Amino acid sequence: MTSPTFAAPDAEPAPPLPPAVRRRARRTLLLLAVVCVLPVLASYLMFYLWPPQGRVNHGTLLAPVPLPATVLDGAGGQPALARAELEGRWTLLITAPAACDAACARALYVSRQAHLAQAREMARVGRVWLITDGGEPAAEHLSSAPAGAPSAHPPGGGLRLARADAAWLEVLAPAAPGTIYLVDPLGQRMMRFDDAPGRTAAAQALSRDLQRLLKYSGLGRTPPGARP
Repeated sequence: MTSPTFAAPDAEPAPPLPPAVRRRARRTLLLLAVVCVLPVLASYLMFYLWPPQGRVNHGTLLAPVPLPATVLDGAGGQPALARAELEGRWTLLITAPAACDAACARALYVSRQAHLAQAREMARVGRVWLITDGGEPAAEHLSSAPAGAPSAHPPGGGLRLARADAAWLEVLAPAAPGTIYLVDPLGQRMMRFDDAPGRTAAAQALSRDLQRLLKYSGLGRTPPGARP
């Protein structure tokens, strides 16, 4: 004999939350949002608002703007470049035609020297040259070494080549010749280093700013046991 079934009464709608409860919920969501962006803000604030006495900043801080999600064609035989490849570490980014004038050559040299100067932290920094035309860079533009010396940018040495598109150039505009942009580990353009005639002094200045950012922020730091 089967047991009789009874229809469950219709559930009554939940009463609206009191205003005080809604305000607490909004405050909680706001707090979570702040916690998510706190590591980025902390690195910027420590770098610019609480500097050591007598310190001089060499780069120009920019409002953080995410690089586009478009995938760029590779250049110089390298694969395509997506913004996701830049995320997780700091990136020194240059835009210039393949012919690479004197300002472009200085920017490549300065970015390379600043990268090498990070020593043990070098894996936290990448380098990208966005080529703004359809040409192919000559071998001498990929080497800052004297003639006959080993290339300063050997295969796998960290310099990524890709073709810039209109969306990326819009975020990076106006890019004067020789400008080096710093992209943070969230894929945001956040600092600019202008061209300077003294490339050794410029490399030292960029290196010092980069060292301070790496010191103040854990962003881009490879977790223990993880592959760089």
